[in-house]
Amino acid sequence: MTSATGTFRVTRIQLNVVARRERQLLTFLCSRLPRAVTPDGLTALSVFGAVLVFASYLASRYDARFLWLASLGFVVNWFGDSLDGSLARFRGIERPTYGYFLDHTVDALNNLVMMVGLGLTTAVRMDVSLFALTGYFMLCMYVFISNHLSGMFQLSFLGFGPTELRLCLIAINTAVALVGVGGWSVGGVTFTAYDGIILFAGLMFVAVFAARVAIGLRELRPKM
Repeated sequence: MTSATGTFRVTRIQLNVVARRERQLLTFLCSRLPRAVTPDGLTALSVFGAVLVFASYLASRYDARFLWLASLGFVVNWFGDSLDGSLARFRGIERPTYGYFLDHTVDALNNLVMMVGLGLTTAVRMDVSLFALTGYFMLCMYVFISNHLSGMFQLSFLGFGPTELRLCLIAINTAVALVGVGGWSVGGVTFTAYDGIILFAGLMFVAVFAARVAIGLRELRPKM
């Protein structure tokens, strides 16, 4: 998908697992949303979803049933985040520079709020959650730099994009709610299986970032 941003055009590369079905669903929803629903309103809804995730994760320390509400928060966040730009493009009311700035600024804040919330649960350590968030932000940094240099905006890596990541977190919420936490102690420090999953995700983010940077340096290095 190609759209104008500023004085150049951005080609969106989205090869994640659910991309085709998700695009069909977003188009279906855009065609049926009332005129009163605006892109900015949807962006605000994505923030509400992130805050709902945070509050529910915090409350889950006292009652695991709040994890179901956290999963609903991820759905609300997806709805607002995925539809704000889609609705603007569908209605032909894009504001390229403003929309690009607002969307990615809000995404960063939303991701911070949700991952801090995850670190406040009994299932995932805060340091593990923030490590995964740091790796994700590193990958986002690569995407923004690559977009500036080539006009290519890559929305997924290794078949995973933001939607798949939300689905994985919803799956973790479901497992914790149904099975519990458990865990083991290493050197007096307690870890859970969910720590392992989130840590692995963070390591993958960092590894993909490093590999992409290496490829970029090799391609951009002046030939001597």
